[in-house]
Amino acid sequence: MISVFGSANMDLVAYVSEAPRRGETVTGREFRTVPGGKGANQAIAAARAGAQVAFLGAVGDDAFGAEIRDTLAAAGVDVKLLRQAPGMSGIAHIVVDDAGGNSIIVVPGANGTIGGPTGDERAVIAASQALLLQLELPMEAVIAAARAAREAAVPVILTPAPAQPLPGALLDAVTLLLPNEHEAAGITGAATPEAALDALLERVDEAVITLGSQGALYGSGSGERIRVPAVKVKAVDTTAAGDTFAGAFAVARAEGREAEDALRFASAAAALSVRCEGASTSMPTRAEIDASLS
Repeated sequence: MISVFGSANMDLVAYVSEAPRRGETVTGREFRTVPGGKGANQAIAAARAGAQVAFLGAVGDDAFGAEIRDTLAAAGVDVKLLRQAPGMSGIAHIVVDDAGGNSIIVVPGANGTIGGPTGDERAVIAASQALLLQLELPMEAVIAAARAAREAAVPVILTPAPAQPLPGALLDAVTLLLPNEHEAAGITGAATPEAALDALLERVDEAVITLGSQGALYGSGSGERIRVPAVKVKAVDTTAAGDTFAGAFAVARAEGREAEDALRFASAAAALSVRCEGASTSMPTRAEIDASLS
C-alpha cells in the first residue's frame, strides 16, 4: 500500500491560446472544473498505476469537497480517513495555453486546516510501503507526517512543490526528493540539473529531477547516476505530468523495481498524461502504461 498525505483541490481550468500578461484580458475557449490538488493527483496516479492507495487530507463541507471525495473513491483510492473541515475546499485557478503550458494559483481552503497526522493516519502511514508528500499543506504538518514515516522505516518521497525553503527537519526524514528542474535549481542554486542533483544528494539519500521533454535524472548517495529520455508525445496539457510521474514512480519502487526501470515506468505514465486535458482525468491506467512500454 502507498499512503499520500497531501492536498485536495478543485481545479478551475481555463483554456486559452496564449496566457494573459499582467493587466491583459484574453478570451478563453473552454472552462472546466476538475478535482485535483497535488496530493489527490498523486493518489489517483498511483491507484491507476496499480497500487492500493490511502489518501490522507481534508476537503471542505461544500459541493466541491463532496465531488473531490467521490472522484478519489471512483479511482480506487481509500478515502475512509479523508477529513471534512468547515468551509471551502481548496481551489486551484489554472490557465492552460495551446502549447500545453500552464500557470496556477492555489487557495488552500480546507488544506490549510491540517496539522500533523492523527493516530489513525499514523497507523496507515506505518503500514505503507511508501509515503508521498508535497508542499501544499502547512509545513509543520508535512514535517510531522515525514517523521511518522521515518520512525516506522517507511520510505518518504517528497515533491518539493510549490517551491519554498526546505527545513532541515523535513529533509532529515525524506528518503527521495523529486523536484522538477526549476525546483531543483531554486533549492540548490545550481546552474545545471547534474550539479543540482549532486547538491541534493548532500541532503537526501536519493533524488530524481524531472526534466520535461528531456526526460528524468536519478542519483543516489552511493554514486549511482541514471538518465532516461522522455517518451515523445504531443503535449496538450502538462498540468498533472509531475504528479503522474511521482505516483507511478512510487508504485514502481514499491513493487521492488530498480531505479532505471522505475524511471522508465514513471516517464511513460507522465507522457501519457500530457496527451489529454485536465489533471486527474488525464492519468493513465496500469494497462495503458504497460502497453506504452511494450
